[in-house]
Amino acid sequence: MSPVFPMLTVLSMFYYICLRRRARTATRGEMMNSRRAIESNSRALPINVEVVQYAKEVLDFSSHYGSENSMSYTMWNLAGIPNVYPSSGDFTQTAVFRTYGTWWNQCPSAQLPFKRTPPNFYSQDYVELAFEEPVYPTAVHVLETYHPGAVIRILACSANPYSQNTPAEVRWEILWSEAPTKVNSPQARQFTPSIKQIDFPTNLIRLEVNSSLQDYYAELDAVVLHGVKERPVLSLKTLMIHMNDLDEDDDDDEEKNDCEMDSLNKQFSVSALREWTTNGYFDKLPYELIQLILSHLTVPDLCRLAQTCKLLYQHCCDPLQYIHLSLQPYWARINDTSLEYLLSRCTLVQWLNLSWTGNRGAISVSGFSRFLKVCGSELVRLELACGHFLNETCLEVIAEMCPNLQELNLSSCDKLPPQAFIHIAKVCSLKRLILYRTKVEQTALLSILNFCSELQHLSLGSCVMIEDYDLIASMMGAKCKKLRTLDLWRCKNITENGIAELASGCQLLEELDLGWCPTLQSSTGCFTNLAHKLPNLQKLFLTANRSVCDTDIEELAANCTHLRQLDILGTRMVSPASLRKLLESCKDLSLLDVSFCSQIDNRVVLELNASFPNVFIKKSFTQ
Repeated sequence: MSPVFPMLTVLSMFYYICLRRRARTATRGEMMNSRRAIESNSRALPINVEVVQYAKEVLDFSSHYGSENSMSYTMWNLAGIPNVYPSSGDFTQTAVFRTYGTWWNQCPSAQLPFKRTPPNFYSQDYVELAFEEPVYPTAVHVLETYHPGAVIRILACSANPYSQNTPAEVRWEILWSEAPTKVNSPQARQFTPSIKQIDFPTNLIRLEVNSSLQDYYAELDAVVLHGVKERPVLSLKTLMIHMNDLDEDDDDDEEKNDCEMDSLNKQFSVSALREWTTNGYFDKLPYELIQLILSHLTVPDLCRLAQTCKLLYQHCCDPLQYIHLSLQPYWARINDTSLEYLLSRCTLVQWLNLSWTGNRGAISVSGFSRFLKVCGSELVRLELACGHFLNETCLEVIAEMCPNLQELNLSSCDKLPPQAFIHIAKVCSLKRLILYRTKVEQTALLSILNFCSELQHLSLGSCVMIEDYDLIASMMGAKCKKLRTLDLWRCKNITENGIAELASGCQLLEELDLGWCPTLQSSTGCFTNLAHKLPNLQKLFLTANRSVCDTDIEELAANCTHLRQLDILGTRMVSPASLRKLLESCKDLSLLDVSFCSQIDNRVVLELNASFPNVFIKKSFTQ
């Protein structure tokens, strides 16, 4: 037999497996309906009384619209009984994430996406909720009160957040998931998806959301967990069918993908490949062409392909395949072992995304440090959002081992101690720094601004530990001449003096978020000063500033003709005439939020929409 035949046989088997997986996916709906029909007609033994409970506590979340020092529009509103439901509308007593729509991907601060992100990973934000009693879930109700449809995945965790014992293993199981879908009505609803049965009790539920199709901020009021204390035992006939169906479930395919991330050493083992002496027609392909083909595979697919032959094993282990590596989609399975087995393959990694990973002890400080000491020298971009395993030692290692780092995201790393941030000042090559919802203090931030003069993008939204934002703005104006985007969302004490220093020194600014900054008053001329000094502005958020007036809008129309996004929610002083001037002058304007602007009623919005159909003009309401 020709030596090429063993290789062709392997490829044929691989192709057959792919076709079989596609067939399983295509018929998933029929099989799941069949299984659920059987289960619903089977009597569970023993019969359990269903426990119904609201969330006791909000444990963790990635972002929220509200302030760290209040309850309005914060994730903490998800704890307890409903505050608003069944009413519809915009209410401060609900939980609201920071973003919606595609606007945040269309502004100057938007980041490029990572390659190799799985096509079925849609999650943008999350919130984790603890309940009083662990149960085997039978239903999850999400009470949505405004612009529903953002929830796209619900997961359950095996760890009990109220247990004193540290579990040997933390498992996350997907109860339900779906691609983002558009819900046409903004009205309240109770969302109750059909969930999968799991084999462990849980009192920790995680919601993941994608708001890209939303016309406005999605608002959630409460989450209800239904479940039984004892695991339902079905009849023998049902159990047999259930076990046969397990292999056909697309959700289980996703779990298999995740499991492979836990055992990279097994997936990349060469012991099973030693009998092959040739690699078939792949030997005739140029090395670069094979590399290009494999660059379109996800990380779990690389793991599978590495088992087919020695040649593809070498390609799948080539560090050039891991220059951009995002492990965020596999956050539930990434641990120290995963990082250890990736070490030899990540020596050339330039973009690394570990956002959401490592929590509840999955990644240790020593494991993270060991990984960066081997793989940090070429890093340019490092994403660590919601990395609650991080401590001061980790930031010290980043500063020491990542000399080429240009982008660092520590968004919602709210467990990092204030003194840890001083180490960031050693990374003088930084161009992007995201410190949203962190405990960075004034001294550390001043040091960062002084030494990191190459900064172009800076996010300080909801950084409540900074005492004097005017001093910070003055330092930016003096040291950060290249600054293009700045997020000061909910900074509590910046005044017209800080704005003047900022506008004079950072004249390249294209994006400025001053939403919910209560100490800024239009009467001081701060907004007209911005319009005069920052002609390149494309995005300006003056959310909830009641003092914004016609003069400010007219100055923007005259000087900031490149404006694309403007948020003046809540002002009482802007008239329809000034808005028309703005829309006529700013031809690129695509988003205008005039919610709760008392002079702009629905009739005015309809007239403006008719005259300027390319602009999304948002007018929120409360019932």
